[in-house]
Amino acid sequence: MSNIHVHNAENVPTVEPITPIPLDRFLNPAKVALGERLFHDTLLSIDGSISCAHCHNLKLGGMDNQVRSIGVNGFVSEVNTPTIFNSVFNATLFWDGRAKNFEEQLHFPISREMGSTIPTIIAKLKKDGSYQRDFSAIYSEGIQEQSFVDALVTFEQSLITPNSAFDRFLRGDLEALNEDAQSGYRLFKKMGCVSCHHGINVGGNMFERIGVMDDYFVTRGNEQKADLGRFNITGREEDRYEFRVPSLRNVELTAPYFHDGSITNLEEAVSIMARLQLGIILKDQEKLLLVSFLNSLTGSYQSEPFE
Repeated sequence: MSNIHVHNAENVPTVEPITPIPLDRFLNPAKVALGERLFHDTLLSIDGSISCAHCHNLKLGGMDNQVRSIGVNGFVSEVNTPTIFNSVFNATLFWDGRAKNFEEQLHFPISREMGSTIPTIIAKLKKDGSYQRDFSAIYSEGIQEQSFVDALVTFEQSLITPNSAFDRFLRGDLEALNEDAQSGYRLFKKMGCVSCHHGINVGGNMFERIGVMDDYFVTRGNEQKADLGRFNITGREEDRYEFRVPSLRNVELTAPYFHDGSITNLEEAVSIMARLQLGIILKDQEKLLLVSFLNSLTGSYQSEPFE
């Protein structure tokens, strides 16, 4: 668990379980620009209809706000699309943790949502004079699988949202959080939410079963293969119904919630998680305080607030 020292109102340092997002990633700007172009180019899909940004809209919190994402040829995702923002800080990618990094991750949407392959994309790029020029200016090998992956991954690594009110608070600006948000953060720690949602991404670094204290799927019904979570990757019984703990960064922007996209209201999501994971029935005021804290986790992309 990551820790940071914050000085409280009495100027006494306290150790906090959440770390602020760095203000800069110090990445090659030419690679970032080329990767950004690729990220928004529908050329990557087999029929030229969608781009990476189709499911990961950078103006909508890094996802599409849909229960399921729709790809080419009628493809429908099995689970809700997670935000791509701050994914660089996650220990694994996808709800079931099937990819260790962006290099592994990108093969899945290219083949599934986009219905294509990297060799097919490379062949298209090589026919584009402007891409030939841009790649050759950065990579000695020009347009190859390695350079394509590197450019796209470098851009994805740049997708961070620093400078949230809570991060400013962690850096010592005690007035960055209003009283409700600070009370909500204290409650977040006291109740035990922070046992799973900690570190730089306020989550994203461990797996946990959905329904520790109560059976989520009995209540919801209609269990699907995707609901098995990590079990689908490992085949281990102890991983059944386990998912990567989602980051709570920008959570006010990333509805619908949970792997199945079943909940659209953040207050309701907080209430369900408290009951399922902690066995706690929240009072209305506690819900409001927790949501106030969660709203303070909304950062800025490229120094600009979200629309």
